[in-house]
Amino acid sequence: MKPLRTILQPAAARPYICNNCLSRTLSRKYSTNPPKPPTKGYTLLPTRRLLSLSGPDATHFLQGAITANVSSSTSNPRLNTGFYAAFLNAQGRLLNDVFVFKDKREGVDGWLVEVDGQEVERLAKHVKRYRLRSKFEVKVLSQEEMGVWSVWDEEGGWTAHSLGGGGGEGTGEGREIGCEDLRAPGMGRRVVFPAGKRPDVEMEESDEEAYRIRRYLKGVPEGQDELIREHALPQESCADFMGGIDYRKGCYVGQELTIRTHHTGVVRKRVLPVMIYGKDETEPAWLEYDPEKDYGVEGIPRDTSIGRLEKRGRSAGKFLAGVGNIGLGLCRLETMTDVQVQGAAGGYKEGDEFKLEWEAEGSSEMVKVKAFVPSWHLKQ
Repeated sequence: MKPLRTILQPAAARPYICNNCLSRTLSRKYSTNPPKPPTKGYTLLPTRRLLSLSGPDATHFLQGAITANVSSSTSNPRLNTGFYAAFLNAQGRLLNDVFVFKDKREGVDGWLVEVDGQEVERLAKHVKRYRLRSKFEVKVLSQEEMGVWSVWDEEGGWTAHSLGGGGGEGTGEGREIGCEDLRAPGMGRRVVFPAGKRPDVEMEESDEEAYRIRRYLKGVPEGQDELIREHALPQESCADFMGGIDYRKGCYVGQELTIRTHHTGVVRKRVLPVMIYGKDETEPAWLEYDPEKDYGVEGIPRDTSIGRLEKRGRSAGKFLAGVGNIGLGLCRLETMTDVQVQGAAGGYKEGDEFKLEWEAEGSSEMVKVKAFVPSWHLKQ
């Protein structure tokens, strides 16, 4: 398996993956896009910040506030390391996607909540508002205190029980703060270190753009630039496929709509990886990042509507974010893919193509866009 290519499986194995794409040879003007990420490496994530919840009632609060189960009565081993989850509002809409780590710093009893850096202060206010008389402290950690890292090895030859803390003293034997990133295969490991320290591994250090490209290729959305606050349902955001929802736990904020959506089994839209290609180019056969392709993707406004090429009809989805020739979109499954959605007519037909149109510097721009359903998505 090539690390930076999503190979499509036969329809019999994954019935909602399009099998009618054409191969293509593309050429484009010189690009200043980031290079392809290394197959193994690590990167600091400065766009992610940490919120400390410490005290005897911190666990009880989280149990009623997030989509994951943190009850001490469960035997989930992730409670001793960390896990992916989400905060929802009362209407079941996503507020923040988060990683929650067991805080193993000396003298601290609680959790570290990793969140979009632009949202950390807002999440802290949200927690304080609903803390009521619960006994725990809420503190936003500065980047001069703690940093979040991603470590990966697409070749599969590396495993880590402890990444140490190169450049200084670590957190101690068996006290690493971090967990496996299980949102998609190959995402690697999420770790937290004191500022100035880094993973002690013989790998190439990359910038955050490499991590971003890897996420887009795997179809993993992150942060409120890609998961629109108070609008997206957790299932539309693929939080269920990424292991962020425990449907067996008790009550939490936003549970009612989340459970109802789960039991009806109807999710009409999902965040999917998309590939951008020129209006005179043929439809791509696979999802692949090419740093030489430059379509002005990062200038496309968020929520730009995805339309059918040379056809009229309702919007097929919304563009969320991108870099180079790849990105993420909130896509209508029955329109942009051959997913069979319960109760939907299934408007997708062989050969259908889709487009993005927007205004840039007084002129109209247009590119074509294709959605891919990752092979790790579960059958519906």
